[in-house]
Amino acid sequence: MSDVITDARACTYCAEVLPHAPRPVFQISPSARILIAGQAPGRKAHETGIPFDDASGDRLRAWMGVDRTTFYDATKVAILPMGFCYPGTGKSGDLPPRPECAPKWRQALMAMLTDVSLTLVIGTYARDWHMPYLKGKTLTEAVRDPENGAGGRFLLPHPSPRNNIWLKKNPWFEAEVLLRLRAVVAQAI
Repeated sequence: MSDVITDARACTYCAEVLPHAPRPVFQISPSARILIAGQAPGRKAHETGIPFDDASGDRLRAWMGVDRTTFYDATKVAILPMGFCYPGTGKSGDLPPRPECAPKWRQALMAMLTDVSLTLVIGTYARDWHMPYLKGKTLTEAVRDPENGAGGRFLLPHPSPRNNIWLKKNPWFEAEVLLRLRAVVAQAI
């Protein structure tokens, strides 16, 4: 395993500002074909050390059309959130990823992912890093854009049950976008 991966897994850089002991949660292999760029691990992922090990992960796997075995095969799917440690809970859900994490680790880890042909971008912080040209667009506008998925980057709403209202208000997402998503995921794998 690369020194940068070992170092990132052992990171305690934000220990003084995190609500719990640091536990970086991510999955990476240089041979991964798909990158999932999310926000930060949730409480359950922090407890288990497994990314998307919750209802959000169940929904994301269903959206992608993959099973748990494929999803957790690091040689196929890299999961690299903007913040590696659980940031804690705020008034309306989990806090944003710690701002120190991405500048400290992202470039070196992303440089290892030379075989990625598809990046699934989840959340504002990941969007601003991976798709800065979408700043200013609402989530709905950006996800519905027919060019979403072009160039190997696919913006998604967060698969959290907290987004059930958005999903209910936007039935086109399931009818149109998920068909394109499953096709590009199948092609990438």
